[in-house]
Amino acid sequence: MTNLTLNVNGEIRSASVPPETTLLDLLRDYFSLTGAKRGCDVGDCGACTVIVDGKPVNACLMLAGQAHGRAVLTIEGLATRERLHPIQTAFEERAALQCGFCGPGVILSAKALLERNPNPTVRDIRDAISGNLCRCTGYTKMIEAIQEAARALRGETRERAVPVPVEGARP
Repeated sequence: MTNLTLNVNGEIRSASVPPETTLLDLLRDYFSLTGAKRGCDVGDCGACTVIVDGKPVNACLMLAGQAHGRAVLTIEGLATRERLHPIQTAFEERAALQCGFCGPGVILSAKALLERNPNPTVRDIRDAISGNLCRCTGYTKMIEAIQEAARALRGETRERAVPVPVEGARP
């Protein structure tokens, strides 16, 4: 057994696990944090994405022992009971998710992006979420939600659509 201590969502957590335990198994089975999903289990789908020391990682590929002494953020640590994180709010407002299975991973990939680049281009966003597969929603609404979240995190007010007069149109 391996004794581990790590900072999970701002809280020091400890566990004694077999050495082959993945970070995903540690989070789900030992800490009851089920936001990171088991999808492909080989690092292709991104459903298990969490943030470790500020970087998105596939928790299914990282051994729990590699997280010893490090800071791990899961979707459960992103918001409070009283208030969603601006990325979550933007995803909700833009209807950027359907089934929600990929949501935690996509949202955490977006958070890591926006922390290192508060004004990303569409290409930057596409690159950041390229490891997160979605079979329901598609990516257009996700990209729009991440752009909206970036504006909110920069303190910009939401743009309101203003009708533009069309020549020859009736009022």
